Amino acid sequence: MLKRTLDQIETKIKDSPNIPEEKKKEYFDLLQELNAEINELNKSDHEKAVNVKEFTKAAAYESAREEINPKLFRNALDGLSASVQEFEVSHPRLVQTVNSICTFLSKIGI
Repeated sequence: MLKRTLDQIETKIKDSPNIPEEKKKEYFDLLQELNAEINELNKSDHEKAVNVKEFTKAAAYESAREEINPKLFRNALDGLSASVQEFEVSHPRLVQTVNSICTFLSKIGI
């Protein structure tokens, strides 16, 4: 992921009233892991890496909004999950990380 995009997402998370303080580090760690996986995918398929990055950005934005719109949030998560489904064999860690992010957000009640 571009450093600038990751920095924007991290700032949004830091300021989010929806994510408990004790969970923010866990979310940052998952995003760092996802960043590494997207960068790896970028080596072989730039267009699809950009697609995953954009859905990651949308999901992070929607999860950090002051008032979450459940429909928009669900669409962002569904888009993120769909953007990595085809990589289950070629990039299993990417899929695993996206699933971890979706599970994490669900567990904290978003």
